[in-house]
Amino acid sequence: MALKIIEHGSSDYQKMVNLRDTILRKPLGLVFTPEELEGEKNDILIGAFEEDEILGCCMLVEENSRIIRLRQMAVLNNLQGKGIGRAIMNFAENIARDRGYKVLSMHARKNAAGFYEKMGYCVSGDEFTEITIPHYVMEKPL
Repeated sequence: MALKIIEHGSSDYQKMVNLRDTILRKPLGLVFTPEELEGEKNDILIGAFEEDEILGCCMLVEENSRIIRLRQMAVLNNLQGKGIGRAIMNFAENIARDRGYKVLSMHARKNAAGFYEKMGYCVSGDEFTEITIPHYVMEKPL
């Protein structure tokens, strides 16, 4: 498995969008708008690949000079629980740390909070609803 930063607009980026759409959006009846996708051009886009197939992805979005936020974490359904998400998270944390960020933050879906807790993240605040499902703000010092 290869982990890499994806260039916005590339063929790998399209694979990333398709994966996020399948795993995160379609089950909720949501679709990406062209404006949303255009807004990702300054984000750090991360993918896990086997040959040319994307296995998982996430993105890092700067909140401020200290805090970067993880968004759109997705792993193919049939590969969840096999260490791909953990590898993506470690890669993302290293990139964030190397770029000088001090905290990695996220809006974690409630059903994924246990995964992030095992990775050292702590819930910060009360449960809230985002895109129709329960979430928590979770953070980890880098």
